[in-house]
Amino acid sequence: MPFHRFEALESKALTPDLSTGRGPVIEGQYLYFCLVHKVAGTGSELHYHPNELLIFPVCGALNAIVGKDRRIAPPGTFVHAPAYARHSMKATEEADCSYLYIKDKTWTVVGLAADQAVPDKAWTVDEINRLHTSGTLSRSKQDGASRMIVEGLNVCYYPLLDALDAPQVSARRVSWIEGERLAFGLFDVPGGYDEPECASARETFIYMIGGSMRARVGREAKTVSAGDVIEIPKGMRYRLKPAAPCVRYALVCSTPYLEQRIDGMTAEEREQARINNKAN
Repeated sequence: MPFHRFEALESKALTPDLSTGRGPVIEGQYLYFCLVHKVAGTGSELHYHPNELLIFPVCGALNAIVGKDRRIAPPGTFVHAPAYARHSMKATEEADCSYLYIKDKTWTVVGLAADQAVPDKAWTVDEINRLHTSGTLSRSKQDGASRMIVEGLNVCYYPLLDALDAPQVSARRVSWIEGERLAFGLFDVPGGYDEPECASARETFIYMIGGSMRARVGREAKTVSAGDVIEIPKGMRYRLKPAAPCVRYALVCSTPYLEQRIDGMTAEEREQARINNKAN
């Protein structure tokens, strides 16, 4: 099904012993697309994970740290956490926070403690919640050291908009940020702009921020507006028709590197990343 609403999906704690974050997970072939919610003044401990993480606040502000760089990230600011980077995301004291949360599928959405070595197998969301609820969760240190990266990270914060409802610009505008495994785009598109029908070169997810447009993915079509999610599998034909006066949306897609890495995984690597298991 190419069209989703996060509020229609089950919300779960993603890493209950390390973070207060809860949210639904939409699972693609190469990436996880989530909307995480945190209550004001709560958040996560410093932690890391082997996959790349993209964050884009849509409500409230984050007190964020990546590596050693701590900043306040309001809606309109994109945050990038490279694979293995130390990070923490907390809702500020002023208000609850919700943010888009995207990870590649070389690992699950469950994080690792700061002093924990990478285990032989990732936990799924259901597994870690069962262990946490039963009181049997143990993050025992595996052989070897933590692979968390603290030093040497470049600037990971990208202010893109003053606010999500900032005035529309006069022309089509695309802000594009491409990591090793995942790419993020923020689009402002005037109504009537001729978006050609094409086959998606990458697995793609779109989150509607403002305005409306007619979207067709394969044989299914829908008029989408703020809060709607469009899922476009790699190779699927699609077309977007923005309505007047304008449309604003966020887009996330896989990179060729990520696709080659996951497609080329051995059976052992797929089992470690839990590729064949549902995210939750």
